[in-house]
Amino acid sequence: MKIENDLSKGKVLTKLVLFALPFLASNLVQSFYNVADMLIVGNFSGTESMSGVNIGGQVTFILTNVVIGLCMGATVLIGQYVGAGQRIGLKRVTATIITLLLVVALVITALMLVFKGPVLRLIQTPAESYRESDQYLTVTVIGIIFIFGYNALSAILRGMGNSKHPFYFVLIACIANVVLDLLFVAVFQWAAFGAALATVISQAMSMFFCISYMIKNDFQFDFKPRSFKIYGDQLALIFKIGLPTCLQNGVTSISFLFLTAIVNVIGGVSASAAVGAVGKFNSFAFMPTIAISASISAMSAQNIGANQLDRAVQSCRIGTAFSVCITYLFFVLVQVFPASILALFGNDPEMIQNGVTFIRSFSFDFLIIPFIFCINGFLIGGGHTMFTLINGMLSAVLLRVPVSYIFGVVSGWGLFGVGLGAPVASAGTLLVVIGYLISGKWKHNAVVTTPA
Repeated sequence: MKIENDLSKGKVLTKLVLFALPFLASNLVQSFYNVADMLIVGNFSGTESMSGVNIGGQVTFILTNVVIGLCMGATVLIGQYVGAGQRIGLKRVTATIITLLLVVALVITALMLVFKGPVLRLIQTPAESYRESDQYLTVTVIGIIFIFGYNALSAILRGMGNSKHPFYFVLIACIANVVLDLLFVAVFQWAAFGAALATVISQAMSMFFCISYMIKNDFQFDFKPRSFKIYGDQLALIFKIGLPTCLQNGVTSISFLFLTAIVNVIGGVSASAAVGAVGKFNSFAFMPTIAISASISAMSAQNIGANQLDRAVQSCRIGTAFSVCITYLFFVLVQVFPASILALFGNDPEMIQNGVTFIRSFSFDFLIIPFIFCINGFLIGGGHTMFTLINGMLSAVLLRVPVSYIFGVVSGWGLFGVGLGAPVASAGTLLVVIGYLISGKWKHNAVVTTPA
C-alpha cells in the first residue's frame, strides 16, 4: 500500500529525520495556524477579543488534547501492527478509532453547548471578554467534529509511517485559515467569532482532503456507512494504551486552565490577553519537540512491534539531541527579545509588560521539556502509557497548579510567580522519568499484538 512507510528497516537517523521533518513542518504550520488567530485578532480587534480567543481556545484545546491522547492508542497499535505485519488487526483498529471518535465528537458537542456558560464562569472569565469567549467557544464546539476528524486521521497515517501527507493537508488548512481570518476579522470585523469560524472551516477542509487521499489510495477503511464499526478487542486495546494518555493530556490541559483562572484573578483582561499571547508563542516554540517526540513514538512502536528494541532506543537518543538544540535556541530568543515577541500580538503597553514578566520565568521550562517529551514518546511507543499518565498527573496536579498559586498569589510574585510553576513541575517530572529508565521496566513491551 502506498500509504505506508516501514520504519523498522534502513538507517535509524535517516528514517527518523525523513519521518520527523514533515511532521515537524506540520506542527510548525499548525502552530502558526493557531498563532494567526491571536495575531490577527490582537491587531484588528483589541485586547478584549484577544482574551476571548485565549479563554475560548483554552477550553477547545482541552477537548482536542483529550482526543489526541485517545488517538495515541490507535497510533501505537497501528505502528505495532505494521511492524508485525498483522493486516487484519490494522484494518479492525482503524475502523474502531474512526467510529469511536465520531460518536465522541457528537456527544461532546451536545454537552458543551449545554454547559459552556458554567464552564466560562468557573474559570473566572472577565466580564469585558465574556461575550467574545462565549462566541469563540460556541463556534469551535459546533465544528469540533472536523477538529477531531482531522487529528484522528492524521494520527492513523502517522502510525503507518506516513508523515508527509498530514503536512500537505495542514498546510492547505493554514493558508485557508489566514485568508479567512483576514476576511472575517480584519474586513468584516467579526472579532473572536470570525477567528473561530475561520478555524472550523479550515479544519473541515483538512479533514475532507485527508479522507479523499485515503480513499484514492485504497485505504482499508472506505468511509461508507457499513464500515463504521467498533471491534471490542481493538476498543479494549485502544483504551488500554490511549486512555492513560487521554487522561494525562486532559489533566495537563485542565491544569493550564486553572492557571488561566489564577491569571484572571491576578490581573484581569490585560493579563489574560498577555498570557494568551505567550501561550501561542510557547505552542510554536514547543512544536519541534512535540513533533520529534511523536516521531520517536511512531518509530519506536514499529520497531518494538518488529522486536528491534535497539533501533527504538537509538531513535530516542537521536531525537532528544535534535530537540534540545532547537528548543534551547527558543529559550535564548525569549530571554533576549521578550518585548519584541509580545509586540507581534498587539501594541497595548500593559499587555506587553505583563507578557514579558510571565514569559521570562515560564521560558525556563524550555530547558527541561525536550528530555521529558522525547523520553515519553519512546515509552508511549512501547505502550507504557500508564506510567506517563501517573507522572503527568503528578506534574500537573501536585506541582504545576499549587506552585503557580503559591508563587503567584500567596507570595505576591504575580505573573512571574505563576510562570515559575511550569519549570518547577517539569523538573519534578524529569526526576521521576529518569528513575523509571534506571529501573529497566521500560524494556517490557506493554502492548499485546496477537493476530486479531
